[in-house]
Amino acid sequence: MTSSCTWLLTWTTYGTWLPGDRRGFVSPTRSSNGERVLRNKVGEVPAADMPGLVRFAESAMRGARILLTLEQAGIVAFQFRETARHRQWEILSLAVMANHIHLVVSAPSSITTAKLIGDFKAYTTRQLNDKFGKRRWWTERGSGRRLGDESAIQRAVNYVFRQEHPLIVWAGNSQESECDPDGAL
Repeated sequence: MTSSCTWLLTWTTYGTWLPGDRRGFVSPTRSSNGERVLRNKVGEVPAADMPGLVRFAESAMRGARILLTLEQAGIVAFQFRETARHRQWEILSLAVMANHIHLVVSAPSSITTAKLIGDFKAYTTRQLNDKFGKRRWWTERGSGRRLGDESAIQRAVNYVFRQEHPLIVWAGNSQESECDPDGAL
């Protein structure tokens, strides 16, 4: 029997939350001594408010910013569930906002964060391109945090449910009646 892990996955739509953003970001930055730093641990304050980095990121964009519509969000959520079913992964919760995605997903522990995010993005991109024309839908990477225990998983599920202005929020069948929407991450 293969052991499984649960992740909180997050990524943004293309061009909507650039490195240097005042809201915070988890792209690598350099410390005062030049060391590469990635602030993506739970509870850690992310890097933020680097206007020069935002301007550089804007100048490097190779397409228009993407804000998902309700119709597009429906396609995204449906395809996430299809991808998980096909890969035999389990989505515990998902939220699709106009400018970013959150997924809580369980998969074999041998699967990497990059594989999870890559597969969800790739299959969904195909569906969106077929319906709306080819474009760059997502940022290049994303953030994936392995959740250590049931308490962390429940906090992540609750966090996904509490997103402001979601287009779509969905819970896997095993979590629907157990979710405490007032819980804290």
